[in-house]
Amino acid sequence: MSMERICVVVCGVLLLMSTASVGWEQKHDYKLALSKSLLFFEGQRSGKLPPNQRLTWRKDSALRDGQEGGVDLTGGYYDAGDNVKYSFPMAFTATMLAWSIIEFGDGMAEGGEWINAAETLRWNTDFLLKATANLPNTVYAMVGNPNSDHSCWERPEDMDTPRPVYAVNTTHPGSEVAGEIAAALAAASIAFKNYDAAYSWRLLSKAKEDELAWAGAWLNKATNTKKYQKHVDAAIRKIKLMEEVTQNYYIDTEFSWDNKHAGLYVLLSQIGQYKNEAQTFACGVLPESPTRTIKYTPGGLLFKTEGCNSQVVGSLSLLALIYAKHLRLARERITCGNTKFPAWKLVEFAKNQADYILGTNPTGMSYMVGFGPKFPQRIHHRAASLPSINAHPSFIACGNGFSYLDNPNPNLNELTGAIAGGPNTGTDHFDDDRRQAAQTEPTTYVNAPFVGVFAYFVNHKK
Repeated sequence: MSMERICVVVCGVLLLMSTASVGWEQKHDYKLALSKSLLFFEGQRSGKLPPNQRLTWRKDSALRDGQEGGVDLTGGYYDAGDNVKYSFPMAFTATMLAWSIIEFGDGMAEGGEWINAAETLRWNTDFLLKATANLPNTVYAMVGNPNSDHSCWERPEDMDTPRPVYAVNTTHPGSEVAGEIAAALAAASIAFKNYDAAYSWRLLSKAKEDELAWAGAWLNKATNTKKYQKHVDAAIRKIKLMEEVTQNYYIDTEFSWDNKHAGLYVLLSQIGQYKNEAQTFACGVLPESPTRTIKYTPGGLLFKTEGCNSQVVGSLSLLALIYAKHLRLARERITCGNTKFPAWKLVEFAKNQADYILGTNPTGMSYMVGFGPKFPQRIHHRAASLPSINAHPSFIACGNGFSYLDNPNPNLNELTGAIAGGPNTGTDHFDDDRRQAAQTEPTTYVNAPFVGVFAYFVNHKK
């Protein structure tokens, strides 16, 4: 991956540096939603668990991770309902958590969750420091073999499948992983700056070891330089060429762990660049926009993908809140064709999406486990579906767990705060079936942006 492409990916991160301040009547307990959204991450922890672990049905796991590669890669998060650790989405998760702390820390403090948010981030960045211990030559990208892992249905505490280590280096390049991690460490250094200065310095020092454009973009922000601006411009020219060739003009509403285009444009619009493209993002998501490109279900849920749609809902909602503040500070409106919208319409959009996830939808179901009277009972998650070590201390072998996957009964353990993938069609229909992974599997990068969204609405209420 070229330096220009890396810069495009990273720059979207920087846009989450401002917030809107519009007040809204609360339909749900956003403080409780914030608390539970953070608690979820404790259920995803890998490694030696701390004494203050709150989800006590989870125990230590994967204590030898990295040994096959001669390194210590214990810790971090299992990214979804399986037991593999992927550095790329884990780094994006860290960046989203860091941005949420930076931008919405007041809401977290008001909700009594600032420390929990910081420690959730630290559990992630501690692992990323290990993954980059051998920079500049090697970055560790994955622990565990997805094929062997997915051939089993077993608790992380029981894992007996091979745990190979996969690395990117000059022989096996993968600069996007290194860039993602560098950006995450730089973002986290800002989040920790006034909380743990020594740790903040350590994170930033490690980020500086990676000279890719994404890390450079963060350093540009810190030093108020434009050293990498030419790479940004060159990459955007390539994006626009790709749009022309493929006739894919929906890319401006993409913002996820593997695509930062919308974020890039919003960020650059804050310094007067690419303002039209940033407007395209806003106009693409607003329901009333005459140039809308995003689809909605009849119940009002943003619908973009048939696999883990909640990821897009959360990331675009968070991004909308950031752009709304920029517009408000600049006293600008959103122009979509011949129609103008005030910035608060983006806040309204984000709130409607958050409320849908929390239960304001045709099914009356909250898509957050443990929130409200009705929520998914059968999420696609090995540890949640199998009996805990507390209840069943005996070893459950690889193939013996599939009876729990196929069992129609509710999960045995509540993975509190997990946000399911949600409806995977445009009809608001949801199958509460753990075999339907696209709808019921939670991931860290679904929850991470919602942490910021819920924190925003804790601190902005009518």
